[in-house]
Amino acid sequence: MSLTKEEDVQKMLVCKTHLGTRNCNHQMKRYVFRRTADGIHIIHLGKTWEKVMVAARAIVTIENPMDVIVASQRPYGSRAVLKFSQYTGTHPMAGRWMPGTLTNQITTKFLEPRLMIVTDPRTDSQAVKEASYASIPVVALVDTDSPLQNIDIAIPANNKGKESIALLYWLLAREVLYLRGTLSRGMEWEVMVDSFFWRDPEEIMRQDEEQQEEFQGETWAAQKPAQQDDWNAPAATESWADASAGAGDGSWDAPGAAAGEDWAAPAAGQGQQW
Repeated sequence: MSLTKEEDVQKMLVCKTHLGTRNCNHQMKRYVFRRTADGIHIIHLGKTWEKVMVAARAIVTIENPMDVIVASQRPYGSRAVLKFSQYTGTHPMAGRWMPGTLTNQITTKFLEPRLMIVTDPRTDSQAVKEASYASIPVVALVDTDSPLQNIDIAIPANNKGKESIALLYWLLAREVLYLRGTLSRGMEWEVMVDSFFWRDPEEIMRQDEEQQEEFQGETWAAQKPAQQDDWNAPAATESWADASAGAGDGSWDAPGAAAGEDWAAPAAGQGQQW
């Protein structure tokens, strides 16, 4: 377990999970390791890893995975939420939270979950408030400036970076699969963290266009040598010379003489009539 913890902490450092904000909530001081000269609070990654393990154990206790809602109104967390739900079987709610989902029984999308996971307590404040009304425990990714009201399990981390959010959901999904027995502790999860990263749709379209341009350039480069061989064929000059010589010798002289005789006769006849 210690080796796994060290590797996970190194991944958190790479994804900048330890970087907080300049502001710090008084309830988050217990998770702050130190403060830099620029005023940015550094999060204690050891406590972050421990809280991820606690949250995974809470998720595993729910018998039906669909009774766990994973919500994220932040765009950077939408892809991570969908991927987490794909591998763990939970209910994803990426994007705008519909007010009354947990409190208004008349709506068609009314849900009664047993656990809720949110990406940011401030952005997902409506979901956290409705969960408190329905007495639903909440697991949240909290930054140094996040409010902890109505939060039951707080995972201290950088919840504003797309790499950090993706890594935390990846660690949470992997630990859930370990605890369920789907994966063995001695085996590494074949799913890469990159699949949880949020990708800009414009960037994806730009990459597709570049790949199409490169493919077209390769096809044109492959066709160019064949075209040069056709144009440089020496047989074309010989055929043109032969054709021009043959036309000048016989075919042009004979019609010319005949045409001169035909034009001379009508001209004489017309002169006599006038």
